[in-house]
Amino acid sequence: MLLGLAITLALLGTRPAATQGNSPPIGQPALAPGKMLRASRPAILPSSEAVLYNFQANGQDGYTPSSLIADTDGNFYGTTLSGGTAGLGTVFELSPQSGGGWAEAVLYSFQVSPDGNTPFGNLIFDKSGNLYGTTTLGGPCHFVNLGCGTVFELSPQSGGGWSESILFNFTARDGNYPVAGLVFDNAGNLFGTTEFGGIGNGIVFELSPQSGGGWAETVLHVFKNDGSDGFYPQSNVIFDTLGNLYGTTGDGGAGTCSPYGCGTVFELSPQAGGTWAETILHSFQPGSQDGHGPYGGLAIDATGSLYGSTAAGGGVGCLGDQGCGTVFELALQSGVWTETLLHRFGGTDGEEPEGYLMFDTAGNLYGTTQGGGKCSLSGGCGTVFKLQQGSSGGWSTRVIYNFRLAGQNGVYPSLTGLAFDTAGNIYGTTGSGGSGSGCQDGCGTVYEITP
Repeated sequence: MLLGLAITLALLGTRPAATQGNSPPIGQPALAPGKMLRASRPAILPSSEAVLYNFQANGQDGYTPSSLIADTDGNFYGTTLSGGTAGLGTVFELSPQSGGGWAEAVLYSFQVSPDGNTPFGNLIFDKSGNLYGTTTLGGPCHFVNLGCGTVFELSPQSGGGWSESILFNFTARDGNYPVAGLVFDNAGNLFGTTEFGGIGNGIVFELSPQSGGGWAETVLHVFKNDGSDGFYPQSNVIFDTLGNLYGTTGDGGAGTCSPYGCGTVFELSPQAGGTWAETILHSFQPGSQDGHGPYGGLAIDATGSLYGSTAAGGGVGCLGDQGCGTVFELALQSGVWTETLLHRFGGTDGEEPEGYLMFDTAGNLYGTTQGGGKCSLSGGCGTVFKLQQGSSGGWSTRVIYNFRLAGQNGVYPSLTGLAFDTAGNIYGTTGSGGSGSGCQDGCGTVYEITP
């Protein structure tokens, strides 16, 4: 439950201790994480970082950014866990300026109940340019007095500005604490997960627009109370070309890392009659031969193979023999899903890769680690890494960037993935660091890396 801990600490005004382009799912708009259709500005020096924006805790700006996507004009959109006019998080836009530099605009500041608050997961666009996302807390539900979370839409207005609509309020029984973002299918339905609720240990849900207005929820799967089929899903789900859904649970399954298991990769397949059947494709195991704690989402390639990361495991460098985390592949071979560890992190190349993996157009995988690297801070400041497949089929790993404390750089890259432009530059957010005032260790940044 590391994401829940990170959000709780962000709400308390502290940073979490160092401890997440998908190929777009079927029906997901092209304007999505990992997709940016033109270079926003000329490349900077090789292997260097430029901070595009430093967030401020000034009562208007958001801080602790947690996601980033781009539109076709090179503008970025994201969310912050905190800040804004009510201190409950924001949706922001970052736009390149003709004379150089970037301008930030807060599109929406979340307010007290019945509004949602504390957005964490990625935003997505529909074909009309509306934004959709989730808030982990808020809404009229009074579960533990924090609310159960919402699904919201932001729509650009003809006279300027953006208007928010709450599409759905979770009530605990039908889901609670939607940490992850959403995905569309071809019919315009939304799919996502909640970490808790559903009279179980989290759910997968669908929201469908109704002819008379409004949206209706269908719970596609409730994870069992005993955790045998996984529990605490903290990542988004993705589609394959046949309409099956895939996702991860950070805990549960048949592994014995703890009473809560080691985590799973699952598939949900639509059945005749409208139900969905779950299959566990992999239960992670303790020890040096597997990773555990797959908190981030999955990426899928053209063959249907799945790629993801685990926050621990692999047996190298960290937490005794538990390891610093892994990158894995699951491939369907003769009807059986087989796991291959593509990389085991050792600390200096990163630690705790909890974030989403992204493919570039050449089929290389990119991701971030929450800790590790060559920063002098205990536990490290995090890294951006690249995995490239060789002609013989193996994968090599290279650290693209080590975040550091020197100067005004960001540290602790956010868990919700990266974005690219057509020149191959990489963009993301850090939850801490930067020159922004009013936060311990900085309020976070939007950064660009030229590999």
